[in-house]
Amino acid sequence: MQRLRVLRAVAEHGSFNQAAAALRLTPSAVSQQVAALERSVGTEVVHRSTRGVTLTRAGEIMVRAAESVAAELEHAQRQVARLNTGRTQITVATFTSGGRVLLPAALTRLTTVHPGTVVHIRESEPEEALPLVRQGAVDLALAYHFDGPLPTGPNTGLEWTPLLEDPLHVVLPQGHRLAGRDALDLAELAAEPWVLGCLKTEAYLRRHAERAGFVPDVRGTTTDYFFARSLVAAGMGISLIPSIALAPEIPGLRTVAIAQPRPIRHIGTATLGRSDQPSVTTLVEALREQAISASAC
Repeated sequence: MQRLRVLRAVAEHGSFNQAAAALRLTPSAVSQQVAALERSVGTEVVHRSTRGVTLTRAGEIMVRAAESVAAELEHAQRQVARLNTGRTQITVATFTSGGRVLLPAALTRLTTVHPGTVVHIRESEPEEALPLVRQGAVDLALAYHFDGPLPTGPNTGLEWTPLLEDPLHVVLPQGHRLAGRDALDLAELAAEPWVLGCLKTEAYLRRHAERAGFVPDVRGTTTDYFFARSLVAAGMGISLIPSIALAPEIPGLRTVAIAQPRPIRHIGTATLGRSDQPSVTTLVEALREQAISASAC
């Protein structure tokens, strides 16, 4: 089990040195553990290079097995804790804007149906939250992805439940020359300065701007959409904001749709397969109901 734990750390950090620091071991000890694992399975589990280490196909299989074992142990420990205390505990990871809009009412429903449940909340972006679900550290992740495949990926053991399609809008100062339009093409905004509410929104904008033939002039990137809209109101530029992050309103701003194909943030929940915890099942259903309510607003 120790060898698998070491391999998981190497996979996460991409080098023996960083894995050693995280595990409080020496790089030599980490290298020896990986070498011993390779001898036991009869093949290489990592590719070594001057730029770091990456998993081989065999290494990927071993890491998935390690995550499954860790998740099962975590689940067993929670069951034992429930036997000892008589109380169910669940941990939820969520990104900020989705948690603010969808979680409160869903948690009220959860605690009404399962009044003995103790809930822990962790604020986490999807790239951190989904591995936590795989590892058994959290029971449910409220997460999102833009275009491309589902964030759970193949052969991860995660089940993705779609909740909400969250279109992105352009936010402009009310006096902007384009503020009166019903919809805008991104190419029309090529000369505009941008202030954005998260790094993934910036990455998304840059991909689509490249297709439209321009490089966006990004003047600022924050970790908060309300802050980004406040900067737009202050005249710093324009922004790209998901629908559920448009409230509360800020005076002096105008929200305009983006012409087809509209950029959309897909929001859903990730669990480790179909959860056998009634409280988790109830929370997923409550989140689905809240998503329907949010879509109707």
